[in-house]
Amino acid sequence: MENRYETVIGLEIHAELSTASKLFCNSDASFGGDPNTKTGVISTGMPGVLPVLNRRALEFAVRAGLATNCQIANYSKFDRKNYFYPDLPKGYQITQYDLPICYDGYVDFELGEETKRVQINRIHLEEDAGKLVHGDVTGNLNRSYVDFNRAGVPLLEIVTEPDLRSPEEAIAFWRAVKEILEYIEISDCNMEEGSFRCDANISIRPTGSKEFGTRTELKNKNSFQHVLAALKYEQKRQAQILDEGGEIQQVTLKFDTETGKTSPMRSKEEAHDYRYFPEPDLVPFEVNAEEIEQMREEIPELPAELRKRFTEEYEIPTYDASVLTGTRQMAEYFDQAVKLCGDAKACSNWIMGDLSALLNDSNTDIADCQVSTQHLSELIQLIENGTISGKIAKSVITNSFENGKMPSQIVEEKGLSQISDSSEIEKIVGEVISANQESVQDYLNGKKKVLGFLVGQVMKATKGKANPQLANQILTQKLTGQQND
Repeated sequence: MENRYETVIGLEIHAELSTASKLFCNSDASFGGDPNTKTGVISTGMPGVLPVLNRRALEFAVRAGLATNCQIANYSKFDRKNYFYPDLPKGYQITQYDLPICYDGYVDFELGEETKRVQINRIHLEEDAGKLVHGDVTGNLNRSYVDFNRAGVPLLEIVTEPDLRSPEEAIAFWRAVKEILEYIEISDCNMEEGSFRCDANISIRPTGSKEFGTRTELKNKNSFQHVLAALKYEQKRQAQILDEGGEIQQVTLKFDTETGKTSPMRSKEEAHDYRYFPEPDLVPFEVNAEEIEQMREEIPELPAELRKRFTEEYEIPTYDASVLTGTRQMAEYFDQAVKLCGDAKACSNWIMGDLSALLNDSNTDIADCQVSTQHLSELIQLIENGTISGKIAKSVITNSFENGKMPSQIVEEKGLSQISDSSEIEKIVGEVISANQESVQDYLNGKKKVLGFLVGQVMKATKGKANPQLANQILTQKLTGQQND
């Protein structure tokens, strides 16, 4: 596309809320289970039943609005969105149209070294549809089946303004929203289970133009990589059509992950196609202003705020801050550890290095880790006061991770205290020099890097327990003495 066209993207993000029951009934809203075992008369639209709003879902929606700088409506209502599809048992979806619960917000996100802002048009509640299971899963290519377990699960829809200007921006923003929802603990955002997905609307226009081009829509995607690839392809496809003098058709697209190409599913619907009207079985509702303010106070520090604070207050690199704020649990762990031991960079290094490796290898969350912040703080203090070396500390943290013992206890039980007695180290240094005369001669001939090898031999002889700084110092003194002789 070079610089001929400007890309315009808007997202409609859908997040299933982590409530115990569905949006309008008490049916189980948890993921999984045998098909059609988590249904009820309300979620399947049986005649004569009436929906009742899940208060917890409403609270989660307000929490999402506050975390994304939205205005919270003091008066809101539900509407019927009418369309016919096999996974929609009632023939309509209960959603919100003209009076959403949240509106006029924004989210700041980072892309490279830039901070960008996307305006939030609205956030509203709606019920999820069921799921179609096709022959590639069931083994019968001539049949498709419907699973209504998901029907009626509370769904939050976050609709942006068309403020995104590249596929990369779209993905970075989508990730930022995921982080926010996870931090405020209203959705698990499990993309593999389909609880976090989006529709992406994309158009292009001549660079400098103020008018939007004709948009196409990528529907119901739950993969960052797939959406990125689909948007990039659609960007090029639309540019080629315009270059050839053609017109973009407003359609809903599907994306083939094998070919990397989009193709039309159906024409893109407009609002009037759904014949929206107020839901007659649910009265409009109001949200108490005092409750809103209470929820506002309960919003934790969000990822962007934490990254800024960590870099400014603890003076750690931006990269470290981004890794440490990947989850709320990790950020809180780091914050508490620094407050205990006072060495932010040491905490960062141990958490991002050895501790993260242990967590990944064992598929353990940091919240369930036996190495508490007290363990980590004590480990760092043992290194700083010279009780153990950094090398020994690696074995100590592994032991703590496995058995939950405090580092000082492990050091005492295993006799891992660092040798800092200069006379003892001097004796070992003498033995190393005698056993490595060739390397000693290389050092005396000007090959100073050999010193590292000799220090390593001292560490090997003491099983890593010698104070490496002291060993280095004594070795240097001995070798310098030989050089002067």
